[in-house]
Amino acid sequence: MKKDQLEELRKAPIEELKEKSFNLRKELFTLRTKQKLGQLKNSASLELLRRDIAKVETILSEHQKSKRMK
Repeated sequence: MKKDQLEELRKAPIEELKEKSFNLRKELFTLRTKQKLGQLKNSASLELLRRDIAKVETILSEHQKSKRMK
């Protein structure tokens, strides 16, 4: 994820972040299945996808903490 994409995510509503996280996790499941079946050609995509999930979850956590502080 690029910096400009991260800035867009920081401005996004919580529901959109939850949906993005769900879709990324679904994609990770698909890639893991392909890896087990030997159909995945680029195994580095798993690591990148896990990092993207972590970034979205971190931003989601920041949003939730800021709402509690208000």
